[in-house]
Amino acid sequence: MLATGVRIGEALAVCWPDLDLTAGTIAVNFTVARRKRKGLIRKSTKTIAGERTLPLPSWAVDMLRRRYYLAEGEEGPIFPDSIGGLRDPSNTLRDLRNARGSEGFAWVTSHVFRKTAATILDEARLTPRLVADQLGHSRPSLTQDVYMARKTVSRDAATALEAAFAKESH
Repeated sequence: MLATGVRIGEALAVCWPDLDLTAGTIAVNFTVARRKRKGLIRKSTKTIAGERTLPLPSWAVDMLRRRYYLAEGEEGPIFPDSIGGLRDPSNTLRDLRNARGSEGFAWVTSHVFRKTAATILDEARLTPRLVADQLGHSRPSLTQDVYMARKTVSRDAATALEAAFAKESH
């Protein structure tokens, strides 16, 4: 999730055929949901914008390559449950709560990984449209409002104003 910024349900829905280790990309087209009388299913993302193919950082490709060889060419989920099926997002959230331990780390939720990825992309000066595409948002305004922090305004603004008024004084 940190390597892509995907939602927990999206991460759990990714299967081995969705991964291209040669290109270093992963197709995110589904999310895991629980349906009455059906159990866990892979369903389409909420919107067309949610369907995307994401390039992966090399460290994520290396980790997934190791998992792929251990999975011995499985076709199922990359992050399966104990019997090889889809993991329940609710159970995974509980496992994360248990793993993080004390209340001192209560702030560490699955959404923190998504927010951290968005912050890294924002700090790298990617456009809101690129960050929205990465996160699967159709509107960059949503990405800006929810995931991108307001920052100290650039010194470039003061420089431009200085230059504009300096010209008038000559």
